[in-house]
Amino acid sequence: MLDGIPRRRGRTVVAATPEPPPFLRRPWRLLPSPTGTPFTFFYGALLAGTSLVAAYADPELVHRLLQGSSTDVAHLVRTPVLVLVASALWVAGGIVSPYAIGFLPVLTALERRIGGMRTAGVFLLGHVLATPATEVPVGLAVLVGHLPGSSLHRLDYGVSFGVAAGCGALAGLLGPWARWPVPAGLGAVLLGELLAFTDPLTDWGHLIALAVGVATWPVIRRGGGANPVNFEGGQGWSLEQGPRPSQGQEPTASRFLDCILRSSRGSGR
Repeated sequence: MLDGIPRRRGRTVVAATPEPPPFLRRPWRLLPSPTGTPFTFFYGALLAGTSLVAAYADPELVHRLLQGSSTDVAHLVRTPVLVLVASALWVAGGIVSPYAIGFLPVLTALERRIGGMRTAGVFLLGHVLATPATEVPVGLAVLVGHLPGSSLHRLDYGVSFGVAAGCGALAGLLGPWARWPVPAGLGAVLLGELLAFTDPLTDWGHLIALAVGVATWPVIRRGGGANPVNFEGGQGWSLEQGPRPSQGQEPTASRFLDCILRSSRGSGR
């Protein structure tokens, strides 16, 4: 009897499987390349070279090189520009330190979004502003007799201030749900390190650099980075894709590359 009743025909509904975020679909996009992210790529290669020197060269030679590159008070008074540049050529703690590990993905993501020149500017701004902010109190403390004169030569070098500024700037390109929680979380971690009083001057510098990165939001968002980063996949614009093309224009590798080419730390850190 049931065989004589025709079956109802209809479409079989298959639940859509959500796509993974873009950075999970193509994780290699978080690593730099010489054409897509030249600033991060070649700067990272330079840091890898100096890290090998620091690890395998004669310890006395390495100490002299680091001392000559240190942004201590004595050097900042005599040759500020030279030591600000030289101190950013070394990685404190080697290539396995947290800031060395964060260097590549943070600056790669930032450079893919706002271009090499602006990324270098954010890094330099954090490095240049946070460094004197941590050394001026040392000079004043020596001047009034609260610290010995040897503090004027404390070892200070590294890229962590620039990386912290990059983290702050990158957060400004996230969606509204993460734009403030991310720097707030990073700030809480850095504040915890400061309160531990292990290396208060450097930890204070990290907080300053993070704030410098956040302060760049109006500039980097106005300069082609105002569209929030999409981590949800689908058709939204993502961190990997660079500045959004005009409506109706397909994003291509050539346009993306052309857009990037046009937009165009004693204690170490």
